[in-house]
Amino acid sequence: MIKDNIKNAETYTDLPERVKIGLKYLAETDFSCMKNGKYEISGDKIFAIVQDYLSKPLKDAKFEAHRKHTDIQYIIEGEEQIGIDDADNFSEETSYDDEKDIIFLKRKQKGSMDFIKLKQKEFAIFTPKDAHAPSIAVDDSNYVKKVVVKVLI
Repeated sequence: MIKDNIKNAETYTDLPERVKIGLKYLAETDFSCMKNGKYEISGDKIFAIVQDYLSKPLKDAKFEAHRKHTDIQYIIEGEEQIGIDDADNFSEETSYDDEKDIIFLKRKQKGSMDFIKLKQKEFAIFTPKDAHAPSIAVDDSNYVKKVVVKVLI
């Protein structure tokens, strides 16, 4: 997992080429007028999903992971917390959805959740090894506009 400000995206020179393309897209695109939806970057290998929502209370957080994609989550407006942990600390809560490339997870043992906070112009990169619980409110529920770049592994 990596968390940083988009202005530092060019410093990540050792990342896979598709991840670097996704970061470059985030750094160079004006999302202020983009509508919610899916945007192709490089065919089905790299695409972006623009979305907006009200962040949710911690009690509603669900851990998820992906098998085929790395996520680059980028905040356009607002802020949110994201729970993070190693996917090996979880078991399946739902069956893997191959079409959506998502599985929801439950913790194998009781434990505390670590958090990162993403603010405007910050991104986080989650590989399939990174279980994450996105969209958690920092204070009360608040408006978030976010882009998730999906990078095929």
